[in-house]
Amino acid sequence: MPQNKTVTLLATSVCLLSLLNGCAMSTRDQRDPLESWNREVQTFNDKLDTYALKPVAEGYQFIMPAFADTAVTNFFNNINDIGVTINDFLQFKFEQSGMDGARFLVNSIAGVGGFIDVAEKIDLPKHDEDFDQTLGVWGVPVGPYVVLPLFGPSSPRGIGGKIGDAAMNPIAYVDNGIITGALAAVKVIDKRADNLSTEKIATEASLDRYDFFKNAYFQQRQFLVNDGKVADDDNIDIDDMDPDKIAPINP
Repeated sequence: MPQNKTVTLLATSVCLLSLLNGCAMSTRDQRDPLESWNREVQTFNDKLDTYALKPVAEGYQFIMPAFADTAVTNFFNNINDIGVTINDFLQFKFEQSGMDGARFLVNSIAGVGGFIDVAEKIDLPKHDEDFDQTLGVWGVPVGPYVVLPLFGPSSPRGIGGKIGDAAMNPIAYVDNGIITGALAAVKVIDKRADNLSTEKIATEASLDRYDFFKNAYFQQRQFLVNDGKVADDDNIDIDDMDPDKIAPINP
């Protein structure tokens, strides 16, 4: 082959490789620089769920009467309303903060410690506010995607949110490690049991469970921070895309 043709072919090959490499770099999800680590952690979480948490949750659901299961869920939701009320206030939603504070008092007193959701019957619906949302309202960016062992999908802002929510949870201040640990375990098992019927969504919705959880996390966070006010092309079914409902482990 003539030398000039060889040089031309080599130059063309180099340009083609550079173009392909550029395309690969451009299609990489910039929100997920830790993808290798995240995928390994999700695999760990999935296996832990399959062999430990899910069987326990299925046993819990089998032995718990429906009314008792509902009562346990209501109890933890009532405790959560303390943090919701504080986050309402921090987000300047003062009217909603008053409603959620009243909801906590009504359920704690008339609802026998929160086991019965009396507030729902008197037009005091439950809201979903957490410290991650508060940070988002304050303008803190969500940051890159991070999958945490045991806790599942998150981000730097999400980690800060979890720390803030823990500080608002009165269970964290119980001066008895056994009681605190037992309550935390029951909460995780109860939540997993309540979500047994929704886990198949992740498998059926996408060929890649990992991408599904990642996109679900970012879209659900955006939805909540903006109180459901998203662009038409960003509309989602928030129930189906909520990773808290379908992630294997996310206390």
